Amino acid sequence: MCRHLAYLGPPRSLNELLLTPPHSLLRQSYAPSDMRGGGTMNADGYGIGWYPAAVGEPVRQRRTCPMWADEGLPGLARHVHTSGALAAVRSATVGMPVVETAVAPFTAGRWLFSHNGVLPGWPDSVEPLAGTLSTRDLVTLEAPTDSALLWALVRAALATGEDPVKVLTRLTHDVTAAEPAARLNLLLTDGEQIVGTAWYHALSVLPGDDFVAVSSEPWDDDPRWEPVPDRHLVTARLDADGPRVALHPLADDAVTPAEGSTGP
Repeated sequence: MCRHLAYLGPPRSLNELLLTPPHSLLRQSYAPSDMRGGGTMNADGYGIGWYPAAVGEPVRQRRTCPMWADEGLPGLARHVHTSGALAAVRSATVGMPVVETAVAPFTAGRWLFSHNGVLPGWPDSVEPLAGTLSTRDLVTLEAPTDSALLWALVRAALATGEDPVKVLTRLTHDVTAAEPAARLNLLLTDGEQIVGTAWYHALSVLPGDDFVAVSSEPWDDDPRWEPVPDRHLVTARLDADGPRVALHPLADDAVTPAEGSTGP
């Protein structure tokens, strides 16, 4: 499987976000604590997408090497500061290619997307869903992987202007109806909001004083980290009063505030 995180808040270096916390994404790449049967480490590549202050769309870096093996990453991470980011480390499903285009985050316009999980029976189990895409979307998939297909489905729905909460909710329902054993921890951001799903794999949210983060595993021991319950969707954003987090049971339609999850 994979590990991923998203952040919104005051500009921080990628070093602070990804490399230096005690249980950073870097550490999660080789010593994850809650993979739930999804492997023992995440060594099949990593990717980072971030929003520069002067650029509307994110910048992205993807590699097929493990995060710990990229000698250039620490220097880049110290010098890049951002108010929004999505990063992931990959553990490739057996039989799927280890190529740069298969590594999250995937991107289009302002959107960044990541998938932690697997679609058993790939590709037969989701052939009907793939058939809902245009021929162009299918022949331009970034990689022959389940995550790339999920991104194509998300991207096509977002292009119509559909609300991202509805997009991920419907996708989760459609995929699990086609393949009940699917594992679908999805993470999506446009630099202003984060939307994520917890469907079998671990996910936690941290509403800080002036920032918000969603991560596969807490990167430190801050007591404000809250686990996202299984089969729930989480939304997170910042407003004038601080971070706002809401949880949505994926079996229901209404989005409700998560108890104790609002900022000061």
